[in-house]
Amino acid sequence: MSKIAVYCGAATGNLPVYQEAATRLGHYLADHQLELVYGGGRVGLMHVLANTVIKAGGKVHGIMPKELVARGAAATNITDLTVVDSMSLRKQQMLELADGCIALPGGPGTLEEIVEAYSWARIGDNPNPCVFYNVNHYYDPLAAFFDQMVQQGFLTTEHREKLLFSNSLNEIFDFMNSYTPPTIRTNYQN
Repeated sequence: MSKIAVYCGAATGNLPVYQEAATRLGHYLADHQLELVYGGGRVGLMHVLANTVIKAGGKVHGIMPKELVARGAAATNITDLTVVDSMSLRKQQMLELADGCIALPGGPGTLEEIVEAYSWARIGDNPNPCVFYNVNHYYDPLAAFFDQMVQQGFLTTEHREKLLFSNSLNEIFDFMNSYTPPTIRTNYQN
């Protein structure tokens, strides 16, 4: 692995623990020579994470839709910024650049991006591991929902095991380094 896509909020949340986690992740990436691929923003946890990586001597690649750049949302102190036409292209390019995907706490956009990456892994369009950095138990309800998908027959146990929820960076990167993509379904008969 050399590049990690991190999805995170354009807000910081209302508890310091979220900014602290973004800072820890930023230091971990820089200390392990892992380049950050993110949404290119200069606000919220995106700002905290990217600034931490830059200040620690790491590389940061931002990808942002032109409408957000026009609104002044783009970071100016990162290694490079790619401007794309749409959010769909942003998500696609982030996945193409990255070797793994992590979601810090965030809002609907963060959730949509990591769930799409995981969904694409299940159909064979994303070979990268997907992880929820479960800071302060933020994603516990979502983890329970994925478990319910298995219990109700909408997700296989094997595929559920390919999605990690963890508050430990060591566990997260051990999972990512030993990851193999899920078995792709080929039989569509009931």
